[in-house]
Amino acid sequence: MRKVPENEKETCKTRYPIFLVHGTGFRDDNKLYNYWGRIPKALMDRGATVFYGGQDSWGNIEKNAEIIKATLEQYLKNNGIDKVNIIAHSKGGLEARYMISKLGMAQNVASLTTISTPHHGSKSIDLFYTVPNLVFEFIALFVNLANRIMGDKHPDFHKACKQMSERECRAFNEEVLNQDGILYQSYGTKLKYPFSDLMYFFLHIFIKSMEGENDGLVPVASSKWGAFRGVIESPNWRGVSHSDVVDIWRSNLFGFDIRQIYITIVNELKERGL
Repeated sequence: MRKVPENEKETCKTRYPIFLVHGTGFRDDNKLYNYWGRIPKALMDRGATVFYGGQDSWGNIEKNAEIIKATLEQYLKNNGIDKVNIIAHSKGGLEARYMISKLGMAQNVASLTTISTPHHGSKSIDLFYTVPNLVFEFIALFVNLANRIMGDKHPDFHKACKQMSERECRAFNEEVLNQDGILYQSYGTKLKYPFSDLMYFFLHIFIKSMEGENDGLVPVASSKWGAFRGVIESPNWRGVSHSDVVDIWRSNLFGFDIRQIYITIVNELKERGL
């Protein structure tokens, strides 16, 4: 990205700090490979104050929401502020919603922007859970062990996956309600073709056959919550995968710069006085 001109250096200087809440698979406290790629720097170069949730990679929603709450409370106390703007990716959006609604943090959140969050779950996960429970428990043993070594305090692969099923999310949405005074908005992402991102080749085909357009993991229809702001997709043949949207490759996608999406989102929050 080009050097930031003087007239753009406060483009993202929001009233309240930006609180980035990650999804599954990686952690945001890894200095060598941050979950959000080049995105935080792009925002900070334009005046934003940014900090991270720090929750487990494969914790369940309830445990991770407790970690996010503790992080937020400490940050507010240390900096003498009362609210933040949350931007959450994937399952992090569910954890942020739970924290706001069930852990008494609504008064400390000005907005919640979710990106590729499975708010309505996935039929695909429901289908996976028709296999014997022992299979998932066996896989979870190894995933939990690996993630504990990587820094997770309470890895719970089995429950974390199940919580993103359509059935579980339906119950979640009945209990975890939007709170007054908070801007809730959401974005979806989608790949244009199965071969656009080979990491998701088979999953994209499988999910599309059951649930339509998707980013390799989350159906577009499932990502809609609050004010749906549309689908993030590149103008080229690729589209945007579930990982592309958090800049996993640290490079532009055939000329498409994902950082600009976040700059626009944060600039709009600024224009709203948030």
